[in-house]
Amino acid sequence: MDKQRLGAPASRRWTKPDDYVEGLVRRRNSRRGRHLTRGRTEPETPRPMLSTVPFAALILALAMLSVAIMIAAWPGGYAAPSASQAAPTERGVAAKGWFQDAQKEMKR
Repeated sequence: MDKQRLGAPASRRWTKPDDYVEGLVRRRNSRRGRHLTRGRTEPETPRPMLSTVPFAALILALAMLSVAIMIAAWPGGYAAPSASQAAPTERGVAAKGWFQDAQKEMKR
């Protein structure tokens, strides 16, 4: 082959460790420079309307909801069944005719 037609050998810069380090340093410096030029993103003094007040309002609302659930779930809000509603029966013994009454209710 004709050596003039062939190009010069490609640069082998990627084979040396020093070249990798230089690239990393260049990349770090470019990040650092951009970060300093952007300016501050946080205010100088904290703003309670943006941080503390919404958090406190959420905690207060959850506390009120918890108290309402506890009050609603408190036992004793129901009247005790009176003695005339149901006659005490022996355990495991059914009253006579219960099956026929259940069949009549199922047919309705």
